[in-house]
Amino acid sequence: MTRSVESRFIAIISAALVIVVAPLFSLFLALSSRQASESQHDHIQVLIGANAQALSKPLWDLDIESIRQVTEQLVGEGAIRVVQVIDTLGKFDVTESNLRDSSEDLEKMSRPIMYRAPDSVQRIGTITVHYDRVGLFSALNRMEITLISIFAVTIFVVFAAAIVGNRLMVIRPLLRLTAAVEATRRLGSRHHVDWRSKDEMGRLAKSFNEMQIQLDREERELKRAHQQTTEIYNLTPAMLFSLDADGMIWAVSDYWLLATGYSRRHVLGRPFVDLIIPEDRRAYLDRGTESDGGNASHGVTVRFQCADNRIIDVLIMETLLKSASAELPTSLSVMTDVTELKQSEIRNHHQAITDHLTGLLNRQGFEIALDEKIEEADESKTEVACLFIDLDRFKSINDTLGHAAGDCVLCEFVERIAPMIAAQDCASRLGGDEFALLITGKDANARASQICAQVVAAFNNPFELDSASVRLSASIGLAVYPQHAQSAAELLQRSDMAMYARKREGKNGASVYDDAILDRTRQRAEIESDIEAALANNWFEAHFQPIVDTRTRSTMGFEALMRLRHPRKGLQSPAAIVSVAEDTGSIDRIGNEILEDALESLANVCRIPGMERCYVAVNFSPLQFEHSLPTRIAAHASRFGLSPGQVVIEITEAVLMHDNPEIRTILDQLHSFGCRIALDDFGTGYSSLSYLSRFPVDIVKIDQSFVKSLGTDAVEIKQKNRMLMEGITAISHKMNCIVVAEGVETEEQFTQLRAIGVDCAQGYLFSKPMAVPDLITNLNTTANLLESRIA
Repeated sequence: MTRSVESRFIAIISAALVIVVAPLFSLFLALSSRQASESQHDHIQVLIGANAQALSKPLWDLDIESIRQVTEQLVGEGAIRVVQVIDTLGKFDVTESNLRDSSEDLEKMSRPIMYRAPDSVQRIGTITVHYDRVGLFSALNRMEITLISIFAVTIFVVFAAAIVGNRLMVIRPLLRLTAAVEATRRLGSRHHVDWRSKDEMGRLAKSFNEMQIQLDREERELKRAHQQTTEIYNLTPAMLFSLDADGMIWAVSDYWLLATGYSRRHVLGRPFVDLIIPEDRRAYLDRGTESDGGNASHGVTVRFQCADNRIIDVLIMETLLKSASAELPTSLSVMTDVTELKQSEIRNHHQAITDHLTGLLNRQGFEIALDEKIEEADESKTEVACLFIDLDRFKSINDTLGHAAGDCVLCEFVERIAPMIAAQDCASRLGGDEFALLITGKDANARASQICAQVVAAFNNPFELDSASVRLSASIGLAVYPQHAQSAAELLQRSDMAMYARKREGKNGASVYDDAILDRTRQRAEIESDIEAALANNWFEAHFQPIVDTRTRSTMGFEALMRLRHPRKGLQSPAAIVSVAEDTGSIDRIGNEILEDALESLANVCRIPGMERCYVAVNFSPLQFEHSLPTRIAAHASRFGLSPGQVVIEITEAVLMHDNPEIRTILDQLHSFGCRIALDDFGTGYSSLSYLSRFPVDIVKIDQSFVKSLGTDAVEIKQKNRMLMEGITAISHKMNCIVVAEGVETEEQFTQLRAIGVDCAQGYLFSKPMAVPDLITNLNTTANLLESRIA
């Protein structure tokens, strides 16, 4: 240890000298050499320049003696070794040298010899000088060598002092500390370090001594704790046992013996796995394979055989022990009797996946069963058919007869379909009046079609209740895996979609899923998305179609028709939008936007000369009739400066069919306020003349199907429809109602309507529905033309 620490210390100091001092010394020598070289070069340059001038006259006169005197004098300089003088013709060469060794490293410098004649300056020769190259150490003077020597001695002294200090202040206390540690390890007793100083080594020695004292104290406490642990192991009211590395029972607690009925001498050294029933032994042996490799604890639930052959469910939580000796146990386990808990879990699981009313699987249980049936079908290469069943008009039973009667109907329905379901099939009540059947096996598709027919036929007989006899029907959607879906969730979704397609087609029957249903569903979802975006971004707007007087052909008012101006798709028609909005409940918000836009637009139209008393008819859905409607219409009319008579509430028979007292009250409030009520599409559906007497109707609008028949070639149909319109017009006039004909497209239709006595007409003959800005532009243009003609 001493040699290692000291060698590392010397290596660190040596590395510091090499990294720091050596580069600095090299830099100093390089700079000194460079300076000496530059000084020598300048001196030689001056000498050769002066001697080149001195040699010009002798070389011109070919005075060899004078030339030799000059060259010998130049060679006498300290650094110059060779001087050579050559004339330009190459016939004259004088060389002087004092070389000691031909391998000397020399530098060369040449200069031309010029002679100034009376009429010109001529080059008559060249002088070349070879001189010594300046080395790293040759450039040093005596003072610099002295300073370098002093610096080297200083470094050596510091290096030696550091090594001696390291040995005295670090190595010696470390040796004593090492000796104390070795003595403790070999002898087992706690030895202390005899070293006292106020530096780090002193504090280290003090800490080591305190650690030895603490360890001695903890060792005594550990012995006492071991004794207490043994007592706790045996006296704890828990089934504790320990195993060795081979899975043999190493120790068991007294409570374990009491709970299992075994004696200690019969179980110690016995394989614990022998006490587990054979069916669960593999699970016990694999108890640690699925747990995290870094986790020292794992558990498993198995069935354990007691001494009296009782079988109990036990949860075994095993903790691995890091034993220092092979003679000690490798694990400690706690065994808990969970027999009652296991049975309770089974009951709770059954309740969690079962419908409490019908005893069928609930939605959660159905989803689990669906996943299992899909896996089985994948393995056996068969199909799974899913029937989604919804009871039509079931809500009316709960509303009229009560939920108890509804529950009885559901239970009786389950009894009727029970014989149709095979053992491998599955039935579920998904919630409310929705049921699902899973038909499996090789002939699943064919059986599913038969069951659909049987389920529909099951509703031929009424459901007998204590107080009444009720008739229902069912809408069924059928989808087959993997023909129609690729996953369990997709299968359930597409059978649901098929069921809703059946409801839209008239209920009471079954529909098989096809891609057209998915397309319609996507279109509907896209419309729903467009509606929400339109409500958020004010894309809805009211377009006006004029309503003209049949006698004067002047505009009496307008019908406000809803349009959606999509920024990407353009102007959208209301047909699909209204249907979806009524289903989603957003028709109320759309209606409020159209109402406000229509009244504001009418206020702008009324500013045009001749249009001051025009009205606007706004269509209302049954869902829009709420208690705040009269107040809201009054507020809008007042805000835009309109009289109540300029607002027409246009409704269909659907609003009046059920004679809802609340709707009737709202209509009476609107009528008393001054608004007029128009009955749209009269003559179709369930038209009843009693509407005209029971409700405050001011305007009757004849459906366009009657108007279109006026232009047909079928004389009989044309005459009958004309008589019907004459009757509707006469009765309406007797009831003080204005009659408006819709869908007028030709002059022939208009002429006949005027002859019948219809008051107003509306249709493409006069104008298509227009955006209000375009309508105002047209009306202003017409008004200007009339003014110019009058003028």
